[in-house]
Amino acid sequence: MTKNKKNILILLFIILGMYLVLDFRDHNFKRAVDACLAGSQKLSESKITDLDEAKKFCEDQIRKNK
Repeated sequence: MTKNKKNILILLFIILGMYLVLDFRDHNFKRAVDACLAGSQKLSESKITDLDEAKKFCEDQIRKNK
């Protein structure tokens, strides 16, 4: 294999790896927010009535703890 083909393959694998890392980061963030919402509903005595407000709170807390 020539040097040029190796460089092209390495570049393609790097691009593929970056895509996968960024894609799964978003997936993990969504799972963390869902877990936060479920946990907050389970732990609070009064059930959360405004899910949008709770979701925003969870997103802020997860971003802050990164």
